[in-house]
Amino acid sequence: MTPEAITSLRIEHITKRFPGIVACSDISLSVGKGEVLALVGENGAGKTTLMNILMGLYTPDEGKIYINNKEVVFKSPSDAFACGIGMVHQQYMLVPNLTVTENIALGMSQMREKGGTLAQRLRRAGRLDLAGVRRHIVAISEHYGLAVDPDAYIWQLSVGEQQRVELVKTLCFGAKFLILDEPTSALTPQETDELIGLLRRMSGELSIIFISHKLAEVKALSSKVAILRGGKLVFRGNTKDHSSADIASLMTGHEVYLPVNQSSRAPGKPMLEVRDLFVRGDRGNMALNKLNLTVRAGEIVGLAGVSGNGQRELAEALTGLRTVESGDILLDGSNLVGKSPKQIIAQGMGYVPEERNVEGIVPSMSIKENLVLKDIGRPPFSTAGIVNNGRIEKNAQSLREKFDIRCSGVQIAAGSLSGGNIQKVILAREISRGPKFLVAVYPIRGLDLGAAEFIHKQLLALRDQGVGILLISEELEEIINLSDRIAVIFKGQIQRTLGQGEATQRKLGMMMAGVKDNEAI
Repeated sequence: MTPEAITSLRIEHITKRFPGIVACSDISLSVGKGEVLALVGENGAGKTTLMNILMGLYTPDEGKIYINNKEVVFKSPSDAFACGIGMVHQQYMLVPNLTVTENIALGMSQMREKGGTLAQRLRRAGRLDLAGVRRHIVAISEHYGLAVDPDAYIWQLSVGEQQRVELVKTLCFGAKFLILDEPTSALTPQETDELIGLLRRMSGELSIIFISHKLAEVKALSSKVAILRGGKLVFRGNTKDHSSADIASLMTGHEVYLPVNQSSRAPGKPMLEVRDLFVRGDRGNMALNKLNLTVRAGEIVGLAGVSGNGQRELAEALTGLRTVESGDILLDGSNLVGKSPKQIIAQGMGYVPEERNVEGIVPSMSIKENLVLKDIGRPPFSTAGIVNNGRIEKNAQSLREKFDIRCSGVQIAAGSLSGGNIQKVILAREISRGPKFLVAVYPIRGLDLGAAEFIHKQLLALRDQGVGILLISEELEEIINLSDRIAVIFKGQIQRTLGQGEATQRKLGMMMAGVKDNEAI
């Protein structure tokens, strides 16, 4: 079967079990030529597992896959690619120190040789024809309007540009049926709008399944929607016939209301003071250039900005993970500059990092161990170097219940949890320590509405307890809903700080692009 022949894809009664859990239970779906199907559900509902089955990464325990009403069996991703199915994963699979052309050629070289495949046609004397691969990349880019530089190194590209590379790579493999897993989770609002427009155009030639938690995108892009809950298909229908609120309720099993900061409580004394801060980025550039910022006790200050304008460097400088060139960082009057992360933690700093799986947890360690990572060396979790396993277990069970961490037991590896539950583990650990200040970086990135609702409520409750919070996010609705004040960062400097009620998405978007507040806003 050639990729061009695909007119329909159907799965029937797919079931997949893992130890202690049924990830997918008796799921049947179909997608026709040129259709866009949104697959939605809470974290852990089985969406990615189902798509991994379609890509040959997992073998279903029960059920069948049909293409053009003919049963197919995928033993590997190369089998799926050979039938014209391609997937862009949430975590991009690119080698940073290789060029775009080299990355795509590498993918082709790893595909199983099958008669008539592009990889085989471009193979010359046992080697891939890089010039031919480059020409094919240019042709695909021009055909679909995907602006990609084939000679650029991956490390030089923004997140949005890397995603375009992943799309081009998948199309170069001959995909006529695209699966996109959370395609906008790491994109700026502007990049998201560009991607939605691009996918609309592409849907004239391709069938698309996309996984998303963002219901505005579901409504804007999809013609059909399928909803999973607890590994089961609970709804499928036409997107236009249902509101975002309807879809959210079907996802979670209850009405979802994202909270809004309506507190009239006056903030307290300055808790975090950043003065004339200079910090270098990974390439030696000055990522923070005389940045000044103040956050008071009992206040949420949202930091809005396009990715790459110094947010990561600021978060790492505040938590002792990045060296400060000059300037001061005062936490409750005590200067943190030059102190180690351990010392800063002891001063009362909490941190919800951007990379939850890399910086937030140790994936191979248990949930209960991750919940005491910062306190394992002191009472009540250890005394004189002897670990108190009973206290650690009791602490974990208490936090599991309080923060609704959904798992089969606190002894399982934290890395086996869904993204939303990993974020709850991190938040439970940081909040239970009683911090003076919390740095929260993209706290709901890639999370479903139910998890986002829960986490927002926790942040607002922490604020009402007198904790100062710096909320770093590119989700403008999140920033506006939660913040007492909003600071806009551009090229390592604070453009302006807006009070509650002053900010609109349009004004913030323009200021994030570098437009001064008094210029055409």
